[in-house]
Amino acid sequence: MKIGYARVSTAEQNNDLQIDALQKEGCDKIFEEKASGAQRDRPELKSALGYARAGDTIVVWKLDRLARSLKQLIETVEDLEKHGIGFKSITESIDTSTSGGKLIFHIFASLAEFERNIIRERTKAGLESAKARGRTGGRPSKMSEDDIEVAKTLLKNPDITAKEVARRMGVSFATLYRYLPKARSL
Repeated sequence: MKIGYARVSTAEQNNDLQIDALQKEGCDKIFEEKASGAQRDRPELKSALGYARAGDTIVVWKLDRLARSLKQLIETVEDLEKHGIGFKSITESIDTSTSGGKLIFHIFASLAEFERNIIRERTKAGLESAKARGRTGGRPSKMSEDDIEVAKTLLKNPDITAKEVARRMGVSFATLYRYLPKARSL
């Protein structure tokens, strides 16, 4: 039996293209999901994997529909293999039920990981370059050094709770606790 799995990342997108390809491929059952590929907890993927039995094949339109990282992709396909379940990606023409398909799967997966690493390296280099020029990224701090000192002073007063200090400082208790982990014991 061929079991299809279709996934889009956002609610605004639709699975029509993938569903059409999976139906054309002859999938007997298709599981659909709207969830980020980076998200580990994907109920429909779990359902598809749980539905599959030895001799079945999980079919996706494209490799990145199944997983975002090489590790996750390989773990999933190896787990399928342990249970005698094949894997097929339509776009990349990969079918792990054949030796050639297994080889191509590992080559494509390695190239995808290589591409992500290149992007990560370029991003890191760009951030380092910006930092060297005095520009910093990220979120601005919620509390300045002066704010932290004021909060410490307020926390020393046993009549003022940590939640009250957070309110006076204009931050949430979680933010105060992030800057002053001992705030709960003060």
